Amino acid sequence: MTDTEPDPAATAQPEAYGYAELGRSSVQASAVLAQECALAISYNGISHAVMMVSPSAVEDFIFGFSLSSALVDSIDDIYDVRTQRVGAAINAEVEISSRAFWAMKQQRRQLAGTSGCGLCGVEALDQALPQLATLQRGPLPDAAHLIGLRERIGTVQSLARQSGALHAALYVDARGEIRLCREDIGRHNALDKLIGALLREAHDLRHGFVVVTSRCSLELIHKAVRAGVGSLVSLSAPTALTVQWARRHNLNLIHLPHHSAPRVYSPAPPAREE
Repeated sequence: MTDTEPDPAATAQPEAYGYAELGRSSVQASAVLAQECALAISYNGISHAVMMVSPSAVEDFIFGFSLSSALVDSIDDIYDVRTQRVGAAINAEVEISSRAFWAMKQQRRQLAGTSGCGLCGVEALDQALPQLATLQRGPLPDAAHLIGLRERIGTVQSLARQSGALHAALYVDARGEIRLCREDIGRHNALDKLIGALLREAHDLRHGFVVVTSRCSLELIHKAVRAGVGSLVSLSAPTALTVQWARRHNLNLIHLPHHSAPRVYSPAPPAREE
């Protein structure tokens, strides 16, 4: 399905950068810093987006981004991915089905057609608050699988251990085992990479749960619902709107505080009897 060069992040040795301590210039050392590069994505020869990403698991990102951004309805619509490193950037040529490409062109045409008539805000709202399919409610994770989870996450964030400055998205299976971890400078990118990897490996996302180490924004809820994730665990507290959307679409949403028990925000707790 794909024709790519080796993953630059997997083949290149991390570079250390020297620094001196402020006010103590004689104290010098070096540190490995997080990598980032520009990724340009084209679909069937049409340029679509350029974004900054960490140059690891790029193909996973392309699959996840294409699905979670509603550019394709299924990863089966993606026929081929070719990536090429060009200096500090990566070019990605993606071949998608004629049906998906036609829908993408229609969306682009509608946005272009309304840009000068005062209705572009309507299109922006449609994208910010899209219509999503409601999930079939799945089981909540076993509470035991969240015990010590923060510490376990730290052991599998291989890139962050070197450089810091990276978000992570992880998949924990129904037995409580961390099966996959994807990292990126962007929190959306990390989740897209994980979604792409999970779908390419045909995991059943209704079981187990996905963990995000970043703030749980509404966009992450959109991506999780589109991918069919059953349960989402966030290390940061969700917003009120995030909880409302999770409840509306039957996504289990759990916050894992630093020093408290996990808090299930979706489904909503049963009403208390007076």
